[in-house]
Amino acid sequence: MQTPPLLFDRPALDLHRARAAKAPALFLQEAVALSIEERLESVNRVFTSPAIITGWPQVWQGRMAAKIVRDDDVLALERGAHDLVIHMLSLHWANDPVGQLVQARLALKPDGMLICVLFGGQTLHELRAALAEAESRMTGGLSPRVAPMGEIRDLGGLLQRAGLSLPVADAETLTVSYATPRALMHDLRAMGEANAMASRLRRPTARRVINAAEAIYADHFGKPDGRIPATFEIVTLTGWAPDASQQQPLRPGSALASLADALGSQEHKLNDRQD
Repeated sequence: MQTPPLLFDRPALDLHRARAAKAPALFLQEAVALSIEERLESVNRVFTSPAIITGWPQVWQGRMAAKIVRDDDVLALERGAHDLVIHMLSLHWANDPVGQLVQARLALKPDGMLICVLFGGQTLHELRAALAEAESRMTGGLSPRVAPMGEIRDLGGLLQRAGLSLPVADAETLTVSYATPRALMHDLRAMGEANAMASRLRRPTARRVINAAEAIYADHFGKPDGRIPATFEIVTLTGWAPDASQQQPLRPGSALASLADALGSQEHKLNDRQD
């Protein structure tokens, strides 16, 4: 049987993250980490052997005594070793998302908990629309530029496909303000979220395409104060390793603090950021 082509170029992703690590923009990672901590406070359980799957281990320093695991295609997890696994804002780069969740489930003890946080389908919809219109207008074609991200109704089904019990999916939308589209693109590179799709263009994007995208972004989405919004849809999936006696799932929105509140101190900094 022929192996399907990989969607993402993992060496390119690693290179982007290494470059970003020199001056990273981790405000979303930090806000999500805080939100996960708030969620765990509402769970009547003491977790003694957590594991965290992430491309940014420094975000978790001092937060939890957990095993930190790189988000590689094959996860360095021992079967049945953990009562909590957190998959942290990296599933959108997985060549096999269901396989990642299956590996996480197998690493759980019976009745162990999985929390998977990932970007949803509304993430960066403004940038995607502006780039698509600009490239179509300037070159007459389209190239893959932003990793595909699922809708919440589809993402929730991933948990069941991975064999997890009591699946729950909820989402929160964060809007971050930038001075210019170029400032947003700078931050995306500093997040390690530059284009790492295997089918991406292997040459720099023409300046005329970037200039057109900036103009379209400002025209279609710009605010009266001249700034532009960038949407990040944060989807949280929770599920449990099957067990004869199961606790009730978390209610959607049961976190003690919203991500928007957690991000509040960062928004002011971004609002002042210039091109």
